[in-house]
Amino acid sequence: TVPFGNCVLSTKDTCIGTEICAELWSPNSPHIQMGLDGVEIFTNSSASHHELRKADQRVTLVRSATTKSGGIYLYANQRGCDGDRVYYDGCAMVAINGDVVAQGEQFSLNDVEVIPATLDLEDVRTYRGELCQPQMGRELRPCFRVKVDFSLSGSADLYLPTHQPVQWHFHTPEEEISLGPACWLWDYLRRSGQAGFLLPLSGGVDSSSTACIIYCMCVLLCQAVRKGNSQVLEDVRRVVGDESYTPQHPEELCGRIFTTCYMASENSSEGTCSRARELASQIGSTHLNINIDLAVKGILGIFSAVTGRWPQFTAKGGSIRENLALQNVQARLRMVLAYLFAQLSLWTRGKPGGLLVLGSANVDESLTGYFTKYDCSSADINPIGGVSKTDLKSFLLYCAEKFQLTALTGILAAPPTAELEPLTDGQVTQTDEADMGITYSELSTIGRLRKISKCGPFSMFCKLIHMWKDILSPTEVAQKVKLFFRRYSANRHKMTTITPSYHAESYSPDDNRFDLRPFLYNTRWPWQFRCIDNQLAQMAPKAPNH
Repeated sequence: TVPFGNCVLSTKDTCIGTEICAELWSPNSPHIQMGLDGVEIFTNSSASHHELRKADQRVTLVRSATTKSGGIYLYANQRGCDGDRVYYDGCAMVAINGDVVAQGEQFSLNDVEVIPATLDLEDVRTYRGELCQPQMGRELRPCFRVKVDFSLSGSADLYLPTHQPVQWHFHTPEEEISLGPACWLWDYLRRSGQAGFLLPLSGGVDSSSTACIIYCMCVLLCQAVRKGNSQVLEDVRRVVGDESYTPQHPEELCGRIFTTCYMASENSSEGTCSRARELASQIGSTHLNINIDLAVKGILGIFSAVTGRWPQFTAKGGSIRENLALQNVQARLRMVLAYLFAQLSLWTRGKPGGLLVLGSANVDESLTGYFTKYDCSSADINPIGGVSKTDLKSFLLYCAEKFQLTALTGILAAPPTAELEPLTDGQVTQTDEADMGITYSELSTIGRLRKISKCGPFSMFCKLIHMWKDILSPTEVAQKVKLFFRRYSANRHKMTTITPSYHAESYSPDDNRFDLRPFLYNTRWPWQFRCIDNQLAQMAPKAPNH
């Protein structure tokens, strides 16, 4: 016969059981049954991805696993980008009887981290004898034991001091945004074989947030190099194409691997242009000013030559269809130019390699489809596609204070705008929230209700009339709910082509975190190609003997 169920390892001095990854999150976790059956040490090899505000849940679950019935919990978690949308954020820990006694880093550029802890098994037995009562009326299913002839402890361990509980440091959401996407971007860049990033920088909150994440990445890289991380230094040198280069300052490194560009049109204001230029100067990126009017007129000229018509904005007497088409032409041309400059800007400077194009559409805009299909939201990767506008504003406030980026003050004060319609007396009249008919704060609430609470239109209306009773009437709530679901439904097709985004929120519309197919592969295939070469060598005909 073959035993089925949980198997535990019984040594001469203790008993060890194992959980796998998500079993810790299960309401009937294996550690419950194993603890009741006398298992004293639980291990968990996990692949738990990062989400904003998730670390607290993870630590609480590990502590809870040993609070009720005692025991030692050894939690190890994957770290880094696996070529897809999620980032695995480490957080290894050791807990005993409800207390965490050793903590690993949550975000780090180190590929491997080992955390040690010395614990006394007698503390587990004392805890169980003091606090845990016999399970009356519960049928216990014993775990199958594999007995081994060795001990984890020895007589000399008697003199080792045991580790004491530590106070877990949780990052704020703003710190998480500065660390998680930054580590993800660096892991992606160093494995992609590209020479850096290019970002269309509009001078608004979203693109500025992406720029600040790149700056945070450069800060982390410089810190790692100063601490003697040889792997990071080797990767940086390979990316910049200079084997003698050692980064000294984040701004200097930004200038080497990060290009920003402001793509102006006749509808752009001087305010957004100056804000983009000032932020680029402060973070050190190589900044380009590009005017797209010539390209826009060329496209419209082709249309006019074929149809004999020249579309106009509504401000100049055109229809709504004309107005939208004219906005989309500008937006899509920016995407085309972004990829052109990403491919050839380093070539113009006599440097090898190309640049990865970064997107900067936030999670709330994606929910309503408030972007042009195949515009600058179409990029190689997007570090903020799973982050709400509300969190991005808080993140920029954090960056302004931590890194003294004064340009962010003006960016945060300006109303979000696409700047795709004509200016009025040189001033912007088009704003994102007016176009959408919903504020970004309202969108965050609606997004969570739709995805996390699984609300349809009616159940969402029933919840929101109570949540927003102090600010909106039931009629106004009904209008916003209907407007959102109309927009969400009409623009759902845009989700099929959305840029792969860093997964940071469980209500992200680009929820492909469980699609385990990476979109970044190792192009060298070292092991497989080596096997082919070895096989070819064995198959090669031997030279004839003379």
